[in-house]
Amino acid sequence: MTIKSLLRRVSNRVHRVLSPEPPDKGSNLAGILNREAARWKFALAAAKGGPRVLIPNSTGTEMGASRVETMLATALTLRGAEVHLLLCDQALPACWMSHRDYVHPAEFVQFGPSRRMCGKCFSSANAIFNPLGLPFHRYSKLISSEALQKARALSSALPIAEIAEYRLDGMAVGEHALAGAVRFFARGNLDGEPHGEAVLRRYFQASLLTISALEHLINTYPFQIICALHGIYVPEGAIGEVARRAGVRVVNWQPAYRKHSFLFSHHDTYHHTLLSEPTSHWENMEWTAKGEDQIMNYLKSRWYGTRDWIGVVESPQEDVSAIAADLGLDSSKPWIGMLTNVMWDAQIFYGGNAFSNMLEWTLETIRYFASRPDLQLIVRVHPAELRGALVSRQPIVDEIKKVFPTLPRNVFIIPPDSPISTYATMSKCDAVIIYGTKTGVELTSIGIPVIVAGEAWIRNKGLTLDASSREEYFRFLDRLPLNQRLSEPMIQRARKYAYHYFFRRMIPLPFMVPTGSWPPYELKLSGLDDLLPGRSVGLDVICDGILNSGEFIYPAELEPETFAGEN
Repeated sequence: MTIKSLLRRVSNRVHRVLSPEPPDKGSNLAGILNREAARWKFALAAAKGGPRVLIPNSTGTEMGASRVETMLATALTLRGAEVHLLLCDQALPACWMSHRDYVHPAEFVQFGPSRRMCGKCFSSANAIFNPLGLPFHRYSKLISSEALQKARALSSALPIAEIAEYRLDGMAVGEHALAGAVRFFARGNLDGEPHGEAVLRRYFQASLLTISALEHLINTYPFQIICALHGIYVPEGAIGEVARRAGVRVVNWQPAYRKHSFLFSHHDTYHHTLLSEPTSHWENMEWTAKGEDQIMNYLKSRWYGTRDWIGVVESPQEDVSAIAADLGLDSSKPWIGMLTNVMWDAQIFYGGNAFSNMLEWTLETIRYFASRPDLQLIVRVHPAELRGALVSRQPIVDEIKKVFPTLPRNVFIIPPDSPISTYATMSKCDAVIIYGTKTGVELTSIGIPVIVAGEAWIRNKGLTLDASSREEYFRFLDRLPLNQRLSEPMIQRARKYAYHYFFRRMIPLPFMVPTGSWPPYELKLSGLDDLLPGRSVGLDVICDGILNSGEFIYPAELEPETFAGEN
């Protein structure tokens, strides 16, 4: 990706957020509700008194989220649920939709997102959700003047060092505030940011106000379920904290990787639940040649992204000999791969990590390999540092250079804009070390040994060397090179988990159609019948999970070999 194209991408995304929003042409639901008005009115009346579900939407300008949540609200109503909506009407002083590319930090410190974003965000959400005719609530009506004064006072007075760990009645208010602030700056930490403290205090105040608003709402309307996007940052992370403390079931959702598909999780964000999911969900699954072919074909497609929402535009360099020559690798010494992730992304607390953060892990690992001239470490920087929704302002290469102005001779870095294929390079490594990347799922499926130092979802699956302390991590490194691939039984186990992860946990919805742009999908329905029980297996799994606590596991092994329209 060239600098010019990168800047164009950032500029276009800023324009989408700040410019006037046209009607959502990526969803035809409003027209269907108007056409089938009598039927929808009957469904609304029939759902009153049913299981009460709250869908809090704080992302009016994020059309992808709104399209999913209007669809969910409609489908749940048709199944007899009394759905309520919560919209942010410019009441919060910060939210995860804010970013320094949209609002300059100095302006954000003084006004938050109100001048640039809030008006458009609320008007867009109101226009999208209003045709549903569902009861909806506003933050401004739920936050008392007393609560506002307390939040302002605490967010101003609490020592900055105490904010990240601050808990209110056991709720992790500060954790989600910090996650929102580092996302605002697209950095792993706030060190050196002139406005870092003031921005963090704004997010802390917003987190406190979210807690107050949700407590008020839940006390007024005894919801059984809250279904919210991703479950981290502000306000979604704070919403989950209140719900769990009040005994309200939490469901979080997120677009998945495969086209048409979405991830849902019980109780908490999938960032946490995929680590703790019982292996019994997949390890006893009957394994067939069909399943083997499906997952291996899909995993190969991930080299190019052809079956995912977001594809890879550039043609990757897959010639391993050429890669070795480009990097200056010695073919007589073992290669050890190392895969980073984006430092600011989902910076929430994880238990059991060997290091406090990814940067510490990266630097300590390079320092270790400097004393192992018998090995070669290949650090592949995550391409999403440049190609993600937000361009990282704390590139890992710059952080490495601060500590290692001259790299050890046996350490090689593949930068995020390099066309070198991650998969081709890692497939030739003796072992690969990861922190939080999902690539561990793919590498174990082709027999590559993986060492896990962080919160990668392949952890706890009986497939990898999972380090829970620095001492254990370095003991694993001392065993390198391993000089062997995973055994055949282990490879089969890895492929089972990969199948479960990519085909069963990622639930397909046929009416969420890829756009090839942003947002990556649009909602295309022929009528309300498309959302009724029995019409979509994936939607039935999702709604059963929301309403009845069913597992969010799609029975892919029982469905047709290729989901229609996936390719």
